[in-house]
Amino acid sequence: MKSISGRGSRPATPQLAQQRRKARHYGVQALYRWHFNGGSPGEIEAEFRSDYDFSHTDTEYFRAVLEGVIYHQADIDAGFAVYLDRPLAELTPVELALLRQAVFELKYRLDVPYKVVISEAVALAGKFGATDSYKYINGVLDRVAAEVRSVEVKGC
Repeated sequence: MKSISGRGSRPATPQLAQQRRKARHYGVQALYRWHFNGGSPGEIEAEFRSDYDFSHTDTEYFRAVLEGVIYHQADIDAGFAVYLDRPLAELTPVELALLRQAVFELKYRLDVPYKVVISEAVALAGKFGATDSYKYINGVLDRVAAEVRSVEVKGC
């Protein structure tokens, strides 16, 4: 498993955490948009940067997540499909975007602790998803983390 970390591991600061949170927020929206309209990561990023205020956003992280999910979609989908209680095609577009983004982070962003990935995805599910979708997202991601981050999960 290769880490796609852009600048590499950086120390966590409150400012960076907030910038990453905003990048994830826009990332889910961008992946939702990509689900329906397709397009290249560059096109989607340009659209989002013109429509939203990216001034306090970790734009490198947003770009890494967007490109990573789009370019590794098959691998990412396979990484969580086995833990679903229904076919992948029956997930809502919001659930799909949330799971793709979080599983990308679990598999390819080893610089981000798994608990942070899950916590951020659950918070976004509470914001964008159906009433109880955060519970579903949490359950699926717990199982993915136990597989792809087993050493880290067991160490906690």
